[in-house]
Amino acid sequence: MTYRFFGREKWKAGWGRSVCAVMAGCLPLLVFCQSTPQKQVTRQSQVWLSLNTVARLSPRWGILADLHIRRNNFLADPSFYLVRAAANYWIKESMTAAAGYGHLWSAQSDGKGGFVFANENRIYQQFQAGSKKGRVSLLQRLRNEQRWQQKTVNGEKTNDYRFTDRIRYLFSFTYDVFQKKNLPSAVLADEIMFHFGKEVVYNVFDQNRIFLGIRQVINSRLNFDFGYMMVYVQKYSGYQYDLNHTLRLFFYWNIGKRYTNQQATMEKVMDED
Repeated sequence: MTYRFFGREKWKAGWGRSVCAVMAGCLPLLVFCQSTPQKQVTRQSQVWLSLNTVARLSPRWGILADLHIRRNNFLADPSFYLVRAAANYWIKESMTAAAGYGHLWSAQSDGKGGFVFANENRIYQQFQAGSKKGRVSLLQRLRNEQRWQQKTVNGEKTNDYRFTDRIRYLFSFTYDVFQKKNLPSAVLADEIMFHFGKEVVYNVFDQNRIFLGIRQVINSRLNFDFGYMMVYVQKYSGYQYDLNHTLRLFFYWNIGKRYTNQQATMEKVMDED
């Protein structure tokens, strides 16, 4: 009798430990399922316009300057306005480095049917390299941005700013479909961005931009690209996303002195906010 009692108690103790082990294993999964909100995607239509200027002052030095306007709900509502300028250094004709400053006014809802414009100050550094072989042109750009974004609360601007450091990598592919230079070329580009900072907890991935369109030469100093861009953005919450279907028209204006025929290739920069 003593042996049977001991075996039963031992079995109960083992069963109890097994149940506890299973519950302990399932607890993190239950907590995760309860604490992770369902993914939310907001779809928007946008129009994005910009003028990007390169002014070469000497064989090595020049200035970059650009202006951007982006609208939501096609053209109905503001999204942001951006001005930016930088000093540009030609390492060689196919390779440049730049550093500069930009200011962005980001439209935020005031909760009353209108908008307030939050300020963003940013400093940036970039390295860019391009090449051309036959009908194919390739462009790569690595950019690092230090951003100070003004916070809004209940539709009002505050004196608090969020600091983040953002890294961006752009790869652009251009193919000359036609031999005549006055006919458009096909453009495919992708830029991916990651950011870091004290308040970046759930979204180290910031956004990805894919562009498909054409590039058209107007004259030796002015050209534009036009097409569709999909912008996929992850918000700071981690579960909220924006999927922006964007009609994009960017103009590129080269002013100042010219030093080689290769300069125009490097100055066709796919610059974005």
